[in-house]
Amino acid sequence: MKGIVYKSTGSWYTVKTSDGSFYECRIKGKFRIKGIKSTNPIAVGDFVVFQIEKAGDDTVGVISEIKKRKNYIIRKSVNLSKQTHIIAANLDQVFLLVTLNNPTTYTSFIDRFLVTAEAYDIPAILLFNKIDTYNEDELGEIKYLATLYRKIGYTCIGISAKTGKNIDKVKEFMLGKTSMFSGHSGAGKSTLVNSIEHNLHIKTKEISQQHLQGQHTTTFAEMHDLEMGAQIIDTPGIKGFGIVDMDKDEIGDYFPEFFKLKGNCKFNNCLHIDEPKCAVKEALENDEVAWSRYKSYVQMVKGEDDNYRVDIYGEK
Repeated sequence: MKGIVYKSTGSWYTVKTSDGSFYECRIKGKFRIKGIKSTNPIAVGDFVVFQIEKAGDDTVGVISEIKKRKNYIIRKSVNLSKQTHIIAANLDQVFLLVTLNNPTTYTSFIDRFLVTAEAYDIPAILLFNKIDTYNEDELGEIKYLATLYRKIGYTCIGISAKTGKNIDKVKEFMLGKTSMFSGHSGAGKSTLVNSIEHNLHIKTKEISQQHLQGQHTTTFAEMHDLEMGAQIIDTPGIKGFGIVDMDKDEIGDYFPEFFKLKGNCKFNNCLHIDEPKCAVKEALENDEVAWSRYKSYVQMVKGEDDNYRVDIYGEK
């Protein structure tokens, strides 16, 4: 039998077949994908082949094959630095929720996410959530951020999951597509998903006032079919986003504004750090490239941890 993985809890997988039936499946023995050392060899969105087996009085599916992926989005595993975690597979686009505070989404996090999306050829859209809660100065900062990323070529939408502002715009991008929603815990992913389709009733929690951080409400990735003709993958909140399997000389190619300039650098293998006559550094000095983006890039090239934070103006 064939189907799509709709939910993964780490040891069990909910698989939907073409006739709309759902099966609880597991992996038989060790299951590894060539070239990927992952904590979860099977991810939500994967197309799989499985067989039905008897387990006492119950029937369970046993997954025997993963079909070739169109793409996937991946990050370093939280506890096992040498391994990776595949967040979701076979995506048409990803939405990253960005919040100015409660919790703060730093540009270092945004840039790591965008670089990974670029590397795996997944269109990314930035959603600036909670705009109903910001004062005039904070809205100015959001406008600055949105202008920065729009200039690069990314779609940016200011939304309020609670009031419904611009949710219709988000829905327009989603029609007929499989979309993943990601961001920090407390950024409003679950509230947003519920506002897109009210009958899903995904659990939400308030921000922890003690630490001004979100509380985890989604503990595993899960795909949902929407009445409007789309699929949405809701994911657990993530604190950091470690990039995976990128050589330092290719990272700049996943910064679109750097890639456009690299042909003007003196050296073909320019890393845009210490080399003379570097077009990227010249653009940086002329304010044609954002300092926050450049600092994120240097951080990635040097392999620094995502705990290093860069604010919207590029200061540590």
